[in-house]
Amino acid sequence: QHYFIQSNLRMSSFAEVDYVELPAVFALSERYAQDKHPDKVNLTIGAYRDESGKPWVLPVVRKAESMLAADETLNKEYLSMGGLQSFTDGAMRLVLGDNSTVIQEGRSVALQTLSGTGALNIAFQFIAQFYPVCKDILVSNPSWGNHKLMIDRIPGLNFVQYTYYNSQTMKVDLDAMCRDLENAKPGSVVLLHACAHNPTGIDPSKEDWHKIAEICKKNKLFPLFDLAYLGYVSGNFDEDAYSIRYFAKMGFEFLVCQSFAKNMGLYCERVGNLTFVGQTSEIAHKCLSQMKIIVRSIYSNPPAHGARIASMCITNKDMRAEWEDCVREMHARIRRSRKYLHTALKTCHAPGNWDHILSQNGMFSYTGLTKAQCEVLIENHHVYLLKSGRISICGITEDNAKYVALAMKDAIENAKEN
Repeated sequence: QHYFIQSNLRMSSFAEVDYVELPAVFALSERYAQDKHPDKVNLTIGAYRDESGKPWVLPVVRKAESMLAADETLNKEYLSMGGLQSFTDGAMRLVLGDNSTVIQEGRSVALQTLSGTGALNIAFQFIAQFYPVCKDILVSNPSWGNHKLMIDRIPGLNFVQYTYYNSQTMKVDLDAMCRDLENAKPGSVVLLHACAHNPTGIDPSKEDWHKIAEICKKNKLFPLFDLAYLGYVSGNFDEDAYSIRYFAKMGFEFLVCQSFAKNMGLYCERVGNLTFVGQTSEIAHKCLSQMKIIVRSIYSNPPAHGARIASMCITNKDMRAEWEDCVREMHARIRRSRKYLHTALKTCHAPGNWDHILSQNGMFSYTGLTKAQCEVLIENHHVYLLKSGRISICGITEDNAKYVALAMKDAIENAKEN
């Protein structure tokens, strides 16, 4: 009897489950943390860092937390499935504009989510269940790796890539992109990075957006905007939301997945928003009700603390001004980091033209480095970056720019390409 029990205990139903390696960005960050080299540099995870390379809690966020801690009228009751309404209303106005026609007509609704990733997941599940036209999700090549991971794990959805980046010009390949969108199945869902494209840092111009919208309308494509970096391109929310507001003006129905991790520094609070714009108020509110049921089935309702912070920063006039100052500082810091690296690369005569470092936007830069060159940077110089050549510009400081540039020069000159 003892032998029978032991043998059954060894026969796990999960014995055939394979071990999955961490996504590269997390694996490299763990390796960086364990590295003892004094000159190591982390250019992997897209999180803001100050001039000393440290995380920055925005002063206005500190102020909001102090105010919340002192407010004895607050309790720990559940939020509704849709989240904190003052937050969702404010977040929606942030992307659509205070004078938005679709808001005035009641055609837009919003739902609090677990950051931008949560918003995307709810959006994909909603599309899988309720969008009857086409289940193809068109995603830029390249794009944030988590897009494919989420789409592939939702039954019924098909991950399809469209051309975006031209590695020769290091610009948006607009002609190829438009051709792919024109040739896509009519009614496909097209995932668009509203600004600060991840991972390339290259955005369409306003004129390009007009052309993209025209093709989307002609081919009846349904836009899904990923908005993780509002404010990072120009330091101005209205300017960075241009693409979304233009599509609203053109009469599209669409979804916007919004994150407050980057522009408010609320990384671990998981504060996000999902906005839906419909043809009518009735349609919009029916869709919102279904999104709430999806939320109910996964986590029931979102957390309050981060949403309360965000709501205060968005809706309180004085705190809003402070927050916008912080966003402008983050934008300016990133621009300075680009200049540090660009200057250092030119000074050390690193082979190639590095002007794209300056022309790209937001947190990331697609450097153009090959996989072999990236491996030299990691193994020989302890400069950690994705092997696609994408770097997080926030990891560049005035102090380490020269070291990184010299390491890049060595990698370019000495890497052995396969």
